[in-house]
Amino acid sequence: MTSPADTDPELTILMPCLDEAETLATCIGKAQSFLKESGIVGEVLIADNGSTDGSQELAQACGARVVDVPIRGYGAALITGSREAHGTYVIMGDADDSYDFEHLQPFVDKLREGHDLVMGNRFKGGIAEGAMPPLHKYLGNPVLSFIGRLFFRSPIGDFHCGLRGYNKEAIQGLGLKTTGMEYASEMVVQATLADLKIAEVPTTLSKDGRSRPPHLRSWSDGWRHLKFLLTHAPNWLFTGPGLFFLLLGAIILIALSTGPLTIGGVAFDIHTMLYGAAFTIIGATILTFALFTNVYAAASGYIPLAKKHSFFERLAPERIIVVGLLLGALGLAATILAFALWGAVDFGDLDPSDMMRITIPSLVLMVIGVELIFAGFFVGVLKH
Repeated sequence: MTSPADTDPELTILMPCLDEAETLATCIGKAQSFLKESGIVGEVLIADNGSTDGSQELAQACGARVVDVPIRGYGAALITGSREAHGTYVIMGDADDSYDFEHLQPFVDKLREGHDLVMGNRFKGGIAEGAMPPLHKYLGNPVLSFIGRLFFRSPIGDFHCGLRGYNKEAIQGLGLKTTGMEYASEMVVQATLADLKIAEVPTTLSKDGRSRPPHLRSWSDGWRHLKFLLTHAPNWLFTGPGLFFLLLGAIILIALSTGPLTIGGVAFDIHTMLYGAAFTIIGATILTFALFTNVYAAASGYIPLAKKHSFFERLAPERIIVVGLLLGALGLAATILAFALWGAVDFGDLDPSDMMRITIPSLVLMVIGVELIFAGFFVGVLKH
């Protein structure tokens, strides 16, 4: 291994660390062994997250460089470590002796070929018995990785593999921000959205060498991963459900607009129309959230390549307001018709079934119309 003082290293092997004294020396030794045997000019960098077990001193004694990270969190350690890395390429991996730092050549080869992000895949390389809890192996990782592939069309089969390599400049350009475990998802998602060149190589996962419990918290960290995936895929989170409820409600309202409907001996009437009205309003409300999210994403860069969601972003505030005014006017006209029919009988008793077929749709149109009017003004605020 050649020190950064001698020449600029090609590779930084980065390990986040929080009280890893039991396994840190082993991991550093394996990483140094790989650098020596491969002839790669590189460094081992420890991003310490506030260890109190002497990990910093141990790492320095083993010949690694240590950078202190005052902000707690897996993502915070890796963001700082990446920023402080001297290498053109970075390969990151946990310091718990679960990843094989002696066999990193496939990652280096892919990086040298021009890939910006090279992910390890533990399911293809092999997971040792007891290395991954069953909850993670059979539910958490497969489900979250499937959602990631579905939402973002990512080619990655193991979203949360902790052993991965990347071109430092390319990943730094993504401006990754999350400080917790969801950083693992953020890197893959943002790299995919930015159309970076991504590859995957098989890697192994061994049982870690720690005697203490892992820092990962299955349910809370799993939720943070899922929340990140959902909030960065507004069409899946908002647009799909919104369209479903809007169409379902509209179908119910239209089907019952002329009278009761009997299907298989079950009669549907104005009570069902009320649920149709509710579904329609719920759908319209969810779609306004889709509108807000996409406009904000385009204006702020929260989601790269907002052109994928350009339909909403192209909607001018004035057009939204005009549509709201038209729907509100239709609802008001239907309400006036209902009053006229009521006045025709001197404001006496009316057939509820007939009148509700007019008043329910009119209320739906007015509610959605008012919602769109104010949504249009809010979109104008977001675009500025």
